[in-house]
Amino acid sequence: MKANYLLIFVLLTNFTVLAQNQSIIPKPVSLEMRNGNFEINSNTAIHIQNKELVGVSNYLKNSIQSISGIQLSNNKHLPQKINLILESNQKIGAEGYTLDIENQNITIKANSKNGVFYGVQSLLQLLPSIRTNAKLLVPQMKIVDYPRFSWRGMHLDVCRHFFGPEVIKNYINLLATYKMNTFHWHLVDDQGWRIEIKKYPKLTEIGGWRVDKTSINWRERPQATVNESPTYGGFYTQEQLKEIVQYAAERNITIVPEIEMPGHAAAAIAAYPELSCNHQFQLPLTGGNYTNISSNFCAGNDSNYTFIKNVLTEVLDIFPSKYIHIGGDEVDKSSWKKCPKCQAKIKTEHLKNEEALQSYFVQTIEKFLISKNRKLIGWDEILEGGLAPEATVMSWRGESGGIAAAKMKHQVVMTPGSPCYFDHYQAGPEGEPFAIGGFNSLKKVYDYEPIPSELSEEESKYVLGSQGNVWTEFITTTEHLEYMILPRLLALSEVTWSPKGSKDWHDFNTRLQSHFKIFGQKGWRYCPGNFIVAIQPVFNNGKLLVNLLSEAKNSEIYYTLDGSEPNLQSNKYLQPIEINQTSTLKAITAVNNNIMSLQAAKQQFSKHKAFGATVSYTTPVSKYYQAEGAFTLTNGVRGTKTHGRNWHGFSSENMIATFQLANADTLHTLNLSCLQSYRDWIFCPASVKFEVSLDGVNYKELSSMKNPIDIESKAKETVEYKLEFKPEWVKSIRITAQNNLCPKGHSGEGNMGWIFIDELIAE
Repeated sequence: MKANYLLIFVLLTNFTVLAQNQSIIPKPVSLEMRNGNFEINSNTAIHIQNKELVGVSNYLKNSIQSISGIQLSNNKHLPQKINLILESNQKIGAEGYTLDIENQNITIKANSKNGVFYGVQSLLQLLPSIRTNAKLLVPQMKIVDYPRFSWRGMHLDVCRHFFGPEVIKNYINLLATYKMNTFHWHLVDDQGWRIEIKKYPKLTEIGGWRVDKTSINWRERPQATVNESPTYGGFYTQEQLKEIVQYAAERNITIVPEIEMPGHAAAAIAAYPELSCNHQFQLPLTGGNYTNISSNFCAGNDSNYTFIKNVLTEVLDIFPSKYIHIGGDEVDKSSWKKCPKCQAKIKTEHLKNEEALQSYFVQTIEKFLISKNRKLIGWDEILEGGLAPEATVMSWRGESGGIAAAKMKHQVVMTPGSPCYFDHYQAGPEGEPFAIGGFNSLKKVYDYEPIPSELSEEESKYVLGSQGNVWTEFITTTEHLEYMILPRLLALSEVTWSPKGSKDWHDFNTRLQSHFKIFGQKGWRYCPGNFIVAIQPVFNNGKLLVNLLSEAKNSEIYYTLDGSEPNLQSNKYLQPIEINQTSTLKAITAVNNNIMSLQAAKQQFSKHKAFGATVSYTTPVSKYYQAEGAFTLTNGVRGTKTHGRNWHGFSSENMIATFQLANADTLHTLNLSCLQSYRDWIFCPASVKFEVSLDGVNYKELSSMKNPIDIESKAKETVEYKLEFKPEWVKSIRITAQNNLCPKGHSGEGNMGWIFIDELIAE
């Protein structure tokens, strides 16, 4: 990122005065085009009626001068004016604005400074980003605009990788350009403490630095030893933080700091071991290896609450935000179970268990924040053991936590991992920067609806909005950071600002192209698009049809069914493809006769005797891994190593599935595919039992097969449980898969793992 990024990044779109090319993002509530243009030149003045708008006026002046060299005047007697006005208008709310562009006047009106600022952002998007010595023309129009949600946020983790103050300012500027209003700043975690606390200097002196292992995969980094120098890290002084807070406020960005507790505290414990249950010395973590590491504050030690309150007192002095984020996620309570002080606290406070102890911890901190006129917000794990009375929930493990909190009349910010985690892949993964996993494409982000259908109209009022999260285990440069948020930030800005009914993927994609041009002109890294073909099988009247889809604008799809590599001479996709035999489909995306896919999308289809059979489960499939629905296990589609697709996932002790064939048939082979992905807590079943029945009531056990691979296998692979037997006349098949606990040495040791199954092939 260049030093002048903060001034010129607000000037993003480069389009003509033609109405069809207006590319404002997020899309305004209403935009009415007129004939003619307003020319910005040396005879143009900025006029304000309220001193409160001086900052916005200066921002606009600097922005126009940086692009055009034109220095706007404050002389109200000049013939052309840009008027910035505070005026009451109930329709547009606290952050809305009107932008009226006429021949001799541009007028931005709003109820607040914030609204005027957003009007300025829309005006700037109507200007070219690079001066060409042509007249600086703005098309005449009338915009009425206001946001749908009050929380329009982006998150950034600076603990796994530290980004300096200038990068943070650039990030804030980017948020402001697209009318986001909340920056969730993740300042504390296991791998780094990034905020200066004057009462506890070791937090940054020790907790802010770790041994540099960046050349090794995050998950595989060895822990530091005492003879290695901690050279990787950094922190922000309180003076730097206050300056950044002011910088953000000038751009209508509220910074919500996150100070993790009671878990993710390993960096603090490295600085002050007495904060843990065992008081043992430890070094700051280098990555994801937690062996023998304490990462929880001792919840039974009263002095720890004093420590945390002292830390928060300094945090509150820096950050004036209403909300303070306390994390509360992924608390491994095993240390509490062994700790005499924690067990004594459970007894003296009449708590039910360790989950209730976590709730006690959170409620204690909430009472302190309320006494300081602040509000507590935390990840959805703060629901466990009972939600603090006034807490706001940030729902990341899907939407269930947010739904539960809203039904309890608690405010909610929706930020589910799918699609709001911007550290996940957005294309490829072939040709993409290495990511933590997952797949959240631009269209997936754009299609997101923050209000779940499970909520009533009254309950939906508790949904404040949504935000995108950027975790940095695998993001170590500003260029990589740019790439992961551009252009997904733009999609989320429209999700959270524009009316739900105005969303239009094609229209958004068209407007986005102008922004792509500017990204390229400025040298900013961005993802040009997801060129992977989406292969979507569906059953229709007993036939398996396959739809092929591409997110790319003006794209064409070419495919083969024999496993060969497709090219521009292959079959062109025009309508759904019927699969009537075992096939291997491969497909590519082409734009302007150029193949854009680095690797063809591939899907195997197996036609077999259980094809189209109905499936029922004793224990429901996880809501997070529904794949293609009820027919996922009998649609002929074989799962790949991408576990988010074509797999049904189970975290219960046993998976019991019953398959009802359309007609009784003679079978001699059953083959169940399972997935092993050690890093993702997915393990092949300890055993799989096959049973068959002719009447659907009385079942005969054929065999029980043990896991054919080592549970500790680190390779990500599909594994077949294939049983061959003497021919049997069968109408129903029942399969029981025994789940595993995560093995010793695994990050989830002792916890229940996941079973992932795809197709049952019957022959």
